Amino acid sequence: MKRQDFYYELPEELIAQDPLKDRSSSRLLVLDKESGAVSHHVFREITEYLKEGDCLVINDTKVLPSRLIGAKEETGAKIEVLLLKRKENNVWETLVKPGRKARPGTRISFGDGILTGEVIDVVEEGNRLIQFHYDGIFEEVLDELGQMPLPPYITHQLEDKNRYQTVYARHTGSAAAPTAGLHFTPELLEEIEAKGVEIARVTLHVGLGTFRPVKVDEITDHHMHSEFYQITKEAAEKINRTKENGGRVICVGTTSCRTVESAADENGYLKESSGWTDIFIYPGYQFKVLDCLITNFHLPESTLIMLVSALAGREHVLAAYEEAVKERYRFFSFGDAMLVC
Repeated sequence: MKRQDFYYELPEELIAQDPLKDRSSSRLLVLDKESGAVSHHVFREITEYLKEGDCLVINDTKVLPSRLIGAKEETGAKIEVLLLKRKENNVWETLVKPGRKARPGTRISFGDGILTGEVIDVVEEGNRLIQFHYDGIFEEVLDELGQMPLPPYITHQLEDKNRYQTVYARHTGSAAAPTAGLHFTPELLEEIEAKGVEIARVTLHVGLGTFRPVKVDEITDHHMHSEFYQITKEAAEKINRTKENGGRVICVGTTSCRTVESAADENGYLKESSGWTDIFIYPGYQFKVLDCLITNFHLPESTLIMLVSALAGREHVLAAYEEAVKERYRFFSFGDAMLVC
């Protein structure tokens, strides 16, 4: 199966640059995974497609404001640092721009010295290991100085950091938001629970590797970066009970999907667990847990559109995307949503 099989034309003006004022007022395209039929709705109408006895699986990861703008202490030259992975002793693996200005020994100051860092090594793919120095709690320093690590296709400045967080974000650790969840409001979640739908919280800390482009022609040659996930006993029991009673498991986002599919045994049974997953789901994959998926519109030739195609079929998905382009849907992180059921 070739990477080019998942390409579609997208006018640049359809890439959403800003979140809508009302999260739940985004549009919703509903795709019937069996017939390929589509219909158009507003996101808050998602409740019409959820039934008593279903289970909605949400990813409660929280995005770290991990983009830091600093200056070299020696010259004052501007340097941008993106935190990727926490190591020991206040050391982080980072992506630094421009990298040529960040040789080992380079000292960087952020926020007039509130936070300082020293490059101590260069590792895989040119990433830098930086040891940070600060007073107090690192997360609080980041909240003050850090910016949200928005994807490169979003060029507008984000006015409110919380708009790149889901309303149910709880466990800090992601380099990107699980964007399908951005459409939910507390009121909408209450309405869903009132219908008798269980809500199961799982955690997968989204790494930037999730969005790494597929560069190989044969998609099976692509290697996914690993990401940390956690499933509580309570969440596992809710999902297992739903399956046993004949209800549907509806995952909010590809990250929730990848979490439950990684953790399930061959019979689709879940138990309390945590670990690292590099699962790559593409057409031909047999889902063990997931029945339906709520997701955003993804980049052409990405692993994410391949996952959606594994659920609904490549032809159905590409036809739905073509319809979304024709109807002027908003695409990607701050864009509109799709229900595949």
